[in-house]
Amino acid sequence: MNILLTGRPGIGKTSILKEIIDTLKINAGGFYTKEVREGETRKGFEIITLNGKRGILAHIDCRSPYRVSKYGVNVKDLEEIAAPALEDALKNKKCIIIDEIGRMELYSPKFCSLVKKSLNSEKKVLGTIQARHNEFLDSIRRREDTKIVEVTFENRKRIIEEIKEILKHRNY
Repeated sequence: MNILLTGRPGIGKTSILKEIIDTLKINAGGFYTKEVREGETRKGFEIITLNGKRGILAHIDCRSPYRVSKYGVNVKDLEEIAAPALEDALKNKKCIIIDEIGRMELYSPKFCSLVKKSLNSEKKVLGTIQARHNEFLDSIRRREDTKIVEVTFENRKRIIEEIKEILKHRNY
């Protein structure tokens, strides 16, 4: 069963993934995202692979024809850093971490193809999916092999423990 967390921005989806990865030491590959901040102001989002490679997913100063709100989307780093991390996880790991599947990432057909390939594989995917609706995201939500878990302030701690238990019993 694949598990994808959803919820409003800033609710803690990425923090939940990181805590699970850090505490369980699961055999995982992939990437997560982190806000780029200057003081209190969010300037963009960084891609960080589980083996430490870094790039910029989107930034207010990024010149790109691909935009989401005030952010220019850096498709190059998505395809040269995040995509290879997914390819490596497909070949060499038991669990694939994808943070996140959302509008910014949809600008890369290569990335979208790897998301589908990951979900269709024998590997388990643990990730996040944007709450917004579009054809690609909705097709993922409809999958019978994928559990969508909405994160709220009230259930965050419980969700962490539930996912840890699932992964422990499946030897990831």
